[in-house]
Amino acid sequence: MTTRVPPVPPHSPGRPAPDARVAACRVAAHPRYSRLGASSRLRWLQFVPALQREGLAIESSPLLGDTYLQRKYAGRPVLGQVLRAYLHRARALRAGARGADLVWIEKELWPWAPAWLELWLLAGRPFVLDFDDAVFHTYDRHRNPLLRRLFGRKIDRLMRAATLVVVGSAYLGERARAAGARRVEWLPTVVDHERYATGARARPDDAMLRIGWIGTPATVGYLRPIVPALAELARRRRIVVHLIGATLEMPGVEVRCIRWSEDDEVRALGELDVGLMPLPDTPWERGKCGYKLVQYMACGLPVVASPVGANLDIVDDGTDGYLAGTDDEWIAALCRLADDPALRHRMGQAGQAKVRAKFSLQAAAPRLACWLHEACGRP
Repeated sequence: MTTRVPPVPPHSPGRPAPDARVAACRVAAHPRYSRLGASSRLRWLQFVPALQREGLAIESSPLLGDTYLQRKYAGRPVLGQVLRAYLHRARALRAGARGADLVWIEKELWPWAPAWLELWLLAGRPFVLDFDDAVFHTYDRHRNPLLRRLFGRKIDRLMRAATLVVVGSAYLGERARAAGARRVEWLPTVVDHERYATGARARPDDAMLRIGWIGTPATVGYLRPIVPALAELARRRRIVVHLIGATLEMPGVEVRCIRWSEDDEVRALGELDVGLMPLPDTPWERGKCGYKLVQYMACGLPVVASPVGANLDIVDDGTDGYLAGTDDEWIAALCRLADDPALRHRMGQAGQAKVRAKFSLQAAAPRLACWLHEACGRP
């Protein structure tokens, strides 16, 4: 379904109003999901009001709706929905792109469609690609050699043809530049600082350490390798692990599973003392953008994370959290945080200041608006 975003005030407070004689840059946006899809919600939808205030007229046509993700997470068939979605996007692209100055695409138009088809349908229109995952590894590291041969360089071809490639991590940027992209810009996955600051609270100085993780059933498996460390920690300290958005059995650990909703996620994070982000050091995970860490820090939480990919760029080890690569390091970091509420508070404050300056919607939106205007040919 094509979505026209409601109008917003004509310019940002404190910034010059756009010249009324200059027509807005018309952007046809093609995110992968609607609001339930985290990547589309965070890297597109939350930016739209601010972009409109900067003179960008945006019309969105998501590929897959919320029903698709609900069925997928429930383990129900989704093939029929995917086929209908592909046909709908082809029609929307041909209709919408004709009147647009710029096409803004999340990752690719269709997974497993050839690059030549996407480039033909774009018909020479300037387009921007946005990546928050190493989707190129879906193809170039596929176990089927025929699929690697057919699709292994698909994303590289799209990157090379794009007017602008926006990436959420250094790893993704390196791939875009190696592919020959004309322009590459880094945009972290950010939070609305004003909304998340309400999640910070005065936490009780009791002996219980409330450790948390937020994610989906598709990513909760990242926690499995550190379950033995958490079980050992539970033998030494009083802890409870909050899982927001997923469930996982952790023998020897008290676990509370909390249903995720967009309206309640900040409140749920505000109940925690520490946020976790474990990751294996593999090519796909090196492309991840560390959004969980940004969420935790925005709520004033210290973090413990694996030293992988964007985590290395977000966490200042010993200042706003700890990087932990072994069970002993995970246990030591969490023990220090369990034993020192003042340390947790200092680290949380440092992380919150970092988010405000570098990882907030308020800091990122003006940069993105500038890039899109330039891609439209209207600096």
